Amino acid sequence: MSLILGIVLVSYFMIVLDNSIIFTGLPQIESSMGLSPTALAWVQNAYTLVFGGLLLLGARAGDLLGRRRVFVVGLAIFGLASFLIGIAQNEAWIIAARALQGIGAAIVAPSSLSLITALFPAGRERTRAVAAYGTTAGLGASLGLVVGGALADWISWRAGFFINVPVAILMIAGAILYLPTFASRRGRFDVPGAITSTVGMGALVYGIIRGGDEGWGAPGTLISLAVGVVVLALFTLNEWKAEQPIMPLRLFASKQRSGAAVARMLFSGSIIAFFFFTTQFFQGIYDWSPLQAGLGFLPMTIVQFTSSLFVARFTVRFGNAALVVAGLAAVFVGLAWITQLTPDTPFLVGAVGPLVLLGLGQGIAFGPLTAAGIVGARSEDAGAASGMVNTAHQLGSTLGVAILTSVAAGAATPTARITDAYTGGAVMIGIALAAAAALILPAERAGRHLDA
Repeated sequence: MSLILGIVLVSYFMIVLDNSIIFTGLPQIESSMGLSPTALAWVQNAYTLVFGGLLLLGARAGDLLGRRRVFVVGLAIFGLASFLIGIAQNEAWIIAARALQGIGAAIVAPSSLSLITALFPAGRERTRAVAAYGTTAGLGASLGLVVGGALADWISWRAGFFINVPVAILMIAGAILYLPTFASRRGRFDVPGAITSTVGMGALVYGIIRGGDEGWGAPGTLISLAVGVVVLALFTLNEWKAEQPIMPLRLFASKQRSGAAVARMLFSGSIIAFFFFTTQFFQGIYDWSPLQAGLGFLPMTIVQFTSSLFVARFTVRFGNAALVVAGLAAVFVGLAWITQLTPDTPFLVGAVGPLVLLGLGQGIAFGPLTAAGIVGARSEDAGAASGMVNTAHQLGSTLGVAILTSVAAGAATPTARITDAYTGGAVMIGIALAAAAALILPAERAGRHLDA
């Protein structure tokens, strides 16, 4: 089972890594390909838009068509797209390849978690597997900045995408050889649900992206958001009536799962935005190279990895909810602290402390937050539950960067802009902490009491 878990986690790590590896390479991409600021933004947004729009569809496909088969197809698409990005020669090429990569990610990400849910029985074994999955999510995001910075400095931004190709090939071979075969499940595919979820999520994500770029009052932003809300309302109505829905609404009957979705959306939004703005601070204010900027995140990465090693043990003793609350509280303090960072503050004095707290909070919270998002889900809903977790994560990532970019837009100086973004991120984490304390913690305690 360790080999199987390794295949799943390495595949998921590759997906998460690419969500942040591009940040430190963006300046090189812009200069080497002569991209406009708008085109450069779409190098990231094309991936985010397609990834977020297709997540629910990718999650349900695994339930109905066979998880191993869908997992392999997703890896193949992701590997091919990574190769096409690496050899991209112009604006249209790289944006289209990033969109294709988003399709592969939308299949692999939920498939990874649903495979863990299906293969590892509830209890200590699954707790450890989900904790490892959560650690992978956090480490992939932060290590992406280190790896991306190193490759951009030493070789080229293209190398960050080329390395995905052999990894994808190895994981496909491993999946075919070692993952058990899951039979296709009989049933009707929820076509109206697939269409409305994809269009609704896509329009909502597109509206969020435009809001960050053009302002929240711009006609294009308002139209996109309105279309997203209306279509998602139709999606909800369809899911309520459908015999075999793509997203069973019964998943939201659990306060733990609902609270975990809200908390994860806000948590991922603030963390991805933190990476986005801190990379700019390191390179734009401190005038560091991409490699130096990536290495600047090492205190957070090391502490995150170290603290995550104790999560499975702590979960058995304290439960998921307590760790979620403790982790979010540490992240909140870290973000509040780093708002004091200025161009004159030495890195060791002003940044290391907040980075350590952020790493500690992520290491503690990621796994338990993932577990809370799938707790109690039926085996036939494993894909849908993992899709809900990943949708909350991806939507939050898009929402966080867009909203905090908009919040910081009116600042008078680059430093004030980044400080305003940190403040907004701390507010988001505060709301996530409140949601965890109000929904996840009481629900878990009630469940334990009933079990007793």
